[in-house]
Amino acid sequence: MANVPLPVIALNRMAFGPRPGDVDRVAVMGLPAYVDEQLHPDDRDEPEVKQRLAAVRLHIEYEAGKDDKGNLTYKACKEDRPLRHLKSSAAELWKLTDESKFAGEERQQPSFEVEAAAFVRATYSRWQLREVLADFWHNHFNVNAAIDDERAALMWPVYDRDVIRRHSFGNFRQFLEAVATSVPMLIYLNNAASKASPANENFARELFELHTLGADAYFNHLYNRWREVPGSLDGKPVGYIDEDVYEAARAFTGWTIADGQETDRGDKFPNTGEFYYYDGWHDPYQKRVLATEFDPNEPALADGRRVLDLVAAHPATAMHVCTKLCRRLVADNPSAALIDRAATVFRESKDQPDQIARVLRVILLSDEFAATWGQKIKRPFELVVSFLRATEAEVRPDSNLFGIVDGMGQHLFAWPTPAGHPDMAAHWSGTNAMLGRWNAPLTMMADDFVAARFRLERATPATLRTPRELARFWVQRILGYDLPEPELIILAKACARGADLDVPLSVGEKEWVDRLQALVALVAMTPQFQMR
Repeated sequence: MANVPLPVIALNRMAFGPRPGDVDRVAVMGLPAYVDEQLHPDDRDEPEVKQRLAAVRLHIEYEAGKDDKGNLTYKACKEDRPLRHLKSSAAELWKLTDESKFAGEERQQPSFEVEAAAFVRATYSRWQLREVLADFWHNHFNVNAAIDDERAALMWPVYDRDVIRRHSFGNFRQFLEAVATSVPMLIYLNNAASKASPANENFARELFELHTLGADAYFNHLYNRWREVPGSLDGKPVGYIDEDVYEAARAFTGWTIADGQETDRGDKFPNTGEFYYYDGWHDPYQKRVLATEFDPNEPALADGRRVLDLVAAHPATAMHVCTKLCRRLVADNPSAALIDRAATVFRESKDQPDQIARVLRVILLSDEFAATWGQKIKRPFELVVSFLRATEAEVRPDSNLFGIVDGMGQHLFAWPTPAGHPDMAAHWSGTNAMLGRWNAPLTMMADDFVAARFRLERATPATLRTPRELARFWVQRILGYDLPEPELIILAKACARGADLDVPLSVGEKEWVDRLQALVALVAMTPQFQMR
């Protein structure tokens, strides 16, 4: 790999690639200042994003609804609709659960709106690190919005806005509770229906294995009883076993949703679509989690919150979360030294409101961050957005743009397992995967692809007409730095199509655009653009 400037590295890791002018701006202000700026986003600086979100239209279509007697319950719909749910409250969204008045498509549409907004924000937002972290945390706390229970998709704006985005730079313990009490997570991992005797274990198991301590801290293959786990007799177990999962699941019984249902005791829940604690489903008896005794008959929510306290403060959680952050921002196999430094700050800042931001600063200003270029591959969403940013495309997301990313194997907000999308190069660099990655730029630049519009001829200075000049300009524009001359010549020859590399091209307007598109697509196919 070439000697890549630090601003380019930063803009491809803590941003979705540079837009024109970004590299120079970061070079002038310096990486520490850029990191500090990105850790303190201000939505008042986002008028362009707000305007572009307001301009998006998503198609929605369904037939009229009828009751058992054939009476019309709701009208047919076929329209291109603005993003009207992004700011909706839980109560406003929950009204759409009434199947007698609203089609299923209306309950799915909110998640599609958040998906469209993710493309707009990642492409145009000044606060790129926030967008990168939103993508990271959506995978860390993965929920599949495409499950059969449409209420998960319905409440997606609240999950994205008030859980993932609100806590991305904040305190991890507070983040955990926001996730645990969110409607999509309660539905996805079945805790909304978890009652005493027996409790549903799905959420508790993923809380330990994915969200906090991690699979490396699971020792059930070595120890059968809690007291056998090293450190347990001192109240500091090094990891967890199945007993911890079972007991934690009991602690979260009664954590459910205000969905209006009636219980076998004759109680009726509120019907607001918000988190609801129902004491009648809670297991009130004594418990033991991570070698810590819980007294019986604790106050409402106390058992579950104590579990969250324990897992958030466990040293294995610091290592697991920081390993994943280092893997996302630095390399597939980050150094143990970097992980240790980040984990130390994670533990020392456990009570701070900006705990995650402090950890990020350590990672982003590390020597490893600056010295590991090319050790990550862009996942499909990153690849598409970085191409849109580099070319300054006009983006209006629709199902076709969603399909580009989906076709490359990344199912935004719809990954089928709780683990979230893989973050290792091997998953995204197979033969079929690479073919899709190479075809994506050409597909997006096609005339019939209306979700993105490119004006490459306007972006190309009129004084540049030779294939060598054009190749050098677009390499610098898309990559942010120059390629070695042998690689540049390969691109220039593709643009020249047999002509002299240093003689101005004399072609018609249509062929001029065609050559520019082919050249730009080739630059996007280079390893330098595919990696970060």
